[in-house]
Amino acid sequence: MKLYIAEKPSLGRAIADVLPKPHKKQQGYIQVGNGDIVTWCIGHILEQAEPEAYGEHYKKWQLEHLPIIPESWQLKPKYKTKSQLTVIRNWLKKANEVIHAGDPDREGQLLVDEVLNYLKLSKTKTSAVKRLLISDLNPAAVKKALSQLKSNQAYMPLSVSALARSRADWLYGINLTRALTIQGGKAGYQGVLSVGRVQTPVLGLVVNRDREIANFVSKPFYEVEAELSLNQSTPNQNTDSQATSAPNIMAKWQPSEACQPYQDEDGRVVVKALAENVVSRIHQQPAKVTELTKQDKQQNAPLPYNLSALQIDAAKRYAMNAKLVLDVCQALYEKHKLITYPRSDCRYLPTEHFSQAPQILAMLKDSQLPLAKQLSDADPKRKSRAWQDSKVGAHHAIIPTTKSPAKLNLNNFEKNVYQLICRQYAAQFFPAYCYQQIKASFSIAGGLFTASTNIVSQLGWKSLFTPSPNSKGGSTKAEQAKSNSNKADDGEQQNNNPALANLTQGQTLFCQQGHLREKQTEPPKHFTDASLLAAMTGIARFVTDKSLKAILKETDGLGTEATRAGIIDLLFKRGFLQRQGKQIHATDAGKGLIDALPNDCTQPDMTARWELSLNQIADKACSYGQFMQPIEGSLHGLINLLSQHLPSSLQGLKSPQKPAYKKRRKTSHRKRKSTV
Repeated sequence: MKLYIAEKPSLGRAIADVLPKPHKKQQGYIQVGNGDIVTWCIGHILEQAEPEAYGEHYKKWQLEHLPIIPESWQLKPKYKTKSQLTVIRNWLKKANEVIHAGDPDREGQLLVDEVLNYLKLSKTKTSAVKRLLISDLNPAAVKKALSQLKSNQAYMPLSVSALARSRADWLYGINLTRALTIQGGKAGYQGVLSVGRVQTPVLGLVVNRDREIANFVSKPFYEVEAELSLNQSTPNQNTDSQATSAPNIMAKWQPSEACQPYQDEDGRVVVKALAENVVSRIHQQPAKVTELTKQDKQQNAPLPYNLSALQIDAAKRYAMNAKLVLDVCQALYEKHKLITYPRSDCRYLPTEHFSQAPQILAMLKDSQLPLAKQLSDADPKRKSRAWQDSKVGAHHAIIPTTKSPAKLNLNNFEKNVYQLICRQYAAQFFPAYCYQQIKASFSIAGGLFTASTNIVSQLGWKSLFTPSPNSKGGSTKAEQAKSNSNKADDGEQQNNNPALANLTQGQTLFCQQGHLREKQTEPPKHFTDASLLAAMTGIARFVTDKSLKAILKETDGLGTEATRAGIIDLLFKRGFLQRQGKQIHATDAGKGLIDALPNDCTQPDMTARWELSLNQIADKACSYGQFMQPIEGSLHGLINLLSQHLPSSLQGLKSPQKPAYKKRRKTSHRKRKSTV
């Protein structure tokens, strides 16, 4: 008898649906026609034991007990899912073959592995466990996955990586949360001060941004633009048809090295008299074209989504927070079976998926989606850069499945997110966005002025990025395309100088007048859901260690695709963050917590190193011991540091959490546990 162990009931049902019938649906499992059994976990049905499991004296929160470092780690069944663990235990004893069907990611691998280990599956059976990787719950995709079973042993490094992450987070969170809460209590703060190796640096990003804005002092700076025409008419004078039909060119002054004493550190002119002098000097003066370049450029379609990229776009487009987008994606994946596995960190696709393109595009054309009418130009034979086997790991980019949404009753959130996913996939089958970039330099009264423009020759994939009927406000095609590509490039500049296309090298124009533009420096913007997620995924910008910064540009950011939404949501629930419209601000308690900790705990450098090492464990480039030993050693120093002084930043503050810490102590210590 084969025993299939899925991560969730929905995945278990999807597996059973393609196995022999008739089926007998029982409590916690499904028996299929040939006698095989499909059962499931309900997420993590095991959890790390609390400190008191390692000694009764740990029930009291005392500094002298810290750091708590278990010699032999213990797991315990979650109370609500104990009965499901019993179901798995009973069938595991009878199984001849076990198929691991956890989700295709680090946590999904550990989730089932730890159950097999906890239930003491024999070494012989453990070595024979097969791995089933499913990223699409539709029957055809599940059948294909069942025909491609692999040895579970090949995924052990991924499991070890997840185990190291789980234990390290427990050590860091439990010990620092207890230490800071104890010291905070002595300073008069009554509440749990939760610390986590990811959540705390995320909070630190918001606190630092809030303070940067609060301390910002706006300063004036000055720019000069020259208004150029093809003849010497004055601005109010009408001459021949050529002059009236050709739009004027606006060229921006580029200060020379001699102007450096009058500029700030960012090269902005801060002395108004200098700018006024330039305006007066260029008035009614000839402007010679000293350099003219015309370059054909193209921009390929943005890659299909991973979870973070999708969350960022949904936040910009529909003001959806990260947790909501994840929940919607789970519904589209598990309930409606319209998209592939959503908790993906990959934006590429395996080449074998390319054969499904005609079927998916045909489905989308008949789907009645707003973009359906635009898909007539999609070419299913066009192969974009998205299909690269070498860049696909355990899971691939989020794309639509072959199932049609036409007869499904989707809510507005589901429609919007599904539309984004479909559009990003469809863009892979459109030609590049092509344009000619024109740059010109002008010499006016001895000064250098520049202007540029882009002339679109082929809209290509950008034709898909028109405003959705459900969006608020509306925007231009270029703006929508920009919001869905990772980086704005030259192709995104406004076409505000079309007359440049008619210029020639050495040509002389006429400066009708100069314009003085007085501007003010602006503070950085408060974080929003979109920008905070972008900061977490592009964490290299906030890392102070230069060597680590260089490495992180090519690797993962702060947290993982599966955890980022939960981390942000957790900080709101614990009262450390609050919303003001779309803006995210730190509360007084959040600021006090950050001030009470050493800088190393509030900056992303440490957790970025962790993620890098965890990826190395999964790639067999680092061992469990090499990762854990330094963490255990550093805890002693951190505890000593926190115990040496009381956190004055927390004096006079009340806990934003309810119930209060004292009430929690009387009921259940379980809720004190710190998570990432």
